[in-house]
Amino acid sequence: MNNRDDLDELKAAMTAATPAPSRDRRAKNTRLARENFNRHQESRKLARPNPVTAPKGLWIGAAEMFKRFSTYGGLSATTAIVACGFVIFTPVGKNLWRDQPTTLTEAQVELKAVEPTEFEAITQPDPVVSPLGATPSDEIAIAEITERVAPVAVDAQASRSIEQAAPNAAVADDGFGFADMIEPSASIVATSTDSEAFSNAAENPVKVTLEEPVSTFSIDVDTASYTIIRNSLNGGVLPPTDAVRIEEMINYFPYNYRIPGADDAPFRPTINVFETPWNGDTQLVHIALQGRQPAIAERPNLNLVFLIDTSGSMNDPAKLPLLKQSFRLLLNELRPGDEVAIVEYAGSAGLVLEPTPASERSQILSAINSLGAGGSTNGQGGLEQAYAVASQMAETGEIGRVILATDGDFNVGLSDPSALEDFIATKRESGTFLSVLGFGRGNLDDATMQALAQNGNGTAAYIDTLNEAQKVLVDQLSGALFPIANDVKIQVEFNPSQVAEYRLIGYETRALRREDFNNDKVDAGELGAGHSVTAMYEITPVGSPARLTDPLRYQSNTTSAENSELGFLKLRWKEPGETESVLMETPILAGDEPDVEALFAASIAGFGQLLRGGTYLGDWGWDHAIDLANNNRGTDMFGYRTEAVQLMRLAKSLSEQ
Repeated sequence: MNNRDDLDELKAAMTAATPAPSRDRRAKNTRLARENFNRHQESRKLARPNPVTAPKGLWIGAAEMFKRFSTYGGLSATTAIVACGFVIFTPVGKNLWRDQPTTLTEAQVELKAVEPTEFEAITQPDPVVSPLGATPSDEIAIAEITERVAPVAVDAQASRSIEQAAPNAAVADDGFGFADMIEPSASIVATSTDSEAFSNAAENPVKVTLEEPVSTFSIDVDTASYTIIRNSLNGGVLPPTDAVRIEEMINYFPYNYRIPGADDAPFRPTINVFETPWNGDTQLVHIALQGRQPAIAERPNLNLVFLIDTSGSMNDPAKLPLLKQSFRLLLNELRPGDEVAIVEYAGSAGLVLEPTPASERSQILSAINSLGAGGSTNGQGGLEQAYAVASQMAETGEIGRVILATDGDFNVGLSDPSALEDFIATKRESGTFLSVLGFGRGNLDDATMQALAQNGNGTAAYIDTLNEAQKVLVDQLSGALFPIANDVKIQVEFNPSQVAEYRLIGYETRALRREDFNNDKVDAGELGAGHSVTAMYEITPVGSPARLTDPLRYQSNTTSAENSELGFLKLRWKEPGETESVLMETPILAGDEPDVEALFAASIAGFGQLLRGGTYLGDWGWDHAIDLANNNRGTDMFGYRTEAVQLMRLAKSLSEQ
C-alpha cells in the first residue's frame, strides 16, 4: 500500500470514528473540556509532566490518547489540547495567563492535593518550559504565577486576609514584574496549634522577705510572647497559658522613661513605688531602665547573615512569603558599608548569597526572591554554616549578627533545646550575636527559639504581620542590632523591716541564683541602643492585712526598724567587648507618685496575669484592666497601646464564652 493509500485509510478511519453532529453533545464536551482545563490550572504544580520538546512528541501523545479513550473522550481531549495551546502559545492567551490574580483566592487556598488523572497527565503542557519558542520573560511569568497559586493548607480567614490585601497592601516588587502583597496588619492564624511548644515556667511564688530577701534575674527585651498572644486573640482563641510571658508583654511597648546623660552609664534606672491596682493593701515596685540612643551616623558597620529556614513547614503564606517581605523592609535600613550574606537550610544547608555590600540591593533581592520551601529542617547544618560565613565577614570594630528566620521546627540535627544551648554558647564568644525571628503558627517551637536567642546574646521576636516586621526590623533596628550593655543583671534586696513579702511579676525563665550576680562568666540579657527594660515586684508591707504567710515564731527581724528603705537595687553589666562587669547601686524608697508610663505597664502586667489565671488578682478583672490601660495610653505614637486595649476586650469576650 502506498503512502497515498495509507493517508486515505487514516482519513476514512477518522471519519468513521467521528460522531454525527449534535448540539447537546458539543455543549457537554465543551463543558468537560473547560472543567479539565480549570483543574489543570489549579493543579498544574502538583502534576507536571515531562516537557514536550518537539512536534513529534505531540503526535505520539495524541495517538496514545486515541488508543486510551472512547470517541467522546477523544473529542473532549482534543478540545482541551486546543484550549491549552491557545492559552500558552498565542498572544491573547499569554495575556490571559499573565492576568491571573497574584493573590490566593479562597477556593485556591482550600484546594486539596490530588493525584492527576491519565487525561491530565497526557494533555497538560509544562507551565515553565515553553516548547514552541516562548520568550524567557514568558517563562518567568508562567513560573511566578504557578508559585503564587500553589495549593497551601491554611484556614479561610488566612485566605481572606491575603485576598483583602490588594487595595491597601504594602507592595514589594520582586524584580520580575510581580509583587508579593500582604496587608501590613493582616494577621494569618493557623487553625491548629497542637504541635506548638512554648518556653515558660510556673508563675513566680510569693517570697517571705525574712527567709529569702534577695531576688536576682537577667533582663529580657524579647517580645515574641506578646505577638503570639495577639495572633491567637485575633484568631478568636485565648492563647496557651505557657505562651504568656508577662515580661515580654510589658517590654513590647516603647516607654517615655528618662534617658541617661551624655556622661552617664549606657542606661538610666527609674524607680516608682505606688499602690497596686488590683490590691489596695500591697504596692508595686516599678523598675525601669532606659538605654542611650547613640547617633545613627556614628554606628559601626553591620555584617548580617540571614539564616533562612526553607524547609517544607515554611510553605505557608504566614511563613516564607511574609519572611521575604520582612527582609526587604530591613534592606531599606542598611547603609552601603554594611554587608549581607544569605544561608538557607532544609534537608541540607547552602550558601545562597556570598557576603555582598548592602548597596548591591538588586543582587540581594534576587537571592531572597529565589528562596523556596521544601524538605526537612537541618537546623544544625544551617547554624554551623551561618557562623562560618559570619566569621569570614568579621572585621575589627564591626558588628556581626546572624538573624535566624524560622518557624522553629528543627527536626534534623540538634533538635534538643539543651544541645542547641550548648552549641550557641560556644559560638557567642566569637562576638557574633544571634537574633531569632519566628514566623507562622501550627508547629511553632517557641522553646527552641528562646533557647537560641537567650544563649546567642540576641533577641527573639515573632512576626505575624508586615506591621510587626516594620516595628522589629525598621522602627527598632538600632535596639535590635546594636548592643550598648551586655550581660545585664538585676538584683534586689528587700528590707524585712518594711517588706513582709514580695513576688517578681514575670521573668520566670530569666531567674538567676544569688551568686550568679557577681559571676561574670554567667550569661545574661543584652540591652540595645534606645531600648528600655521594665520589671515589677508586688510587695506586701509589714503589718498589711494582705500578707499571705504567717510570721515564724523563732525568727526575729535583725534589721533596724528606723531604716525606711524598702530595698536596695543593684545593676551589673559589661560594656560591649569587655569581660569585666560594672556595678551600679541605688536604694528603693517609698512615696513616688506613679506616672502614665508606670500605670500603663501595670495594666499590661494585669493583662498577662489574667491570661495566666489571675491567681493573685482577687476580684480585679477584665474591665479593670481595660480601664487602667485606656486611661494611661499616653502619646501612643504608633497605636500599640490602643491595640492592647482592643486585645483586652477580645480576651474578655473569649473568656466569657
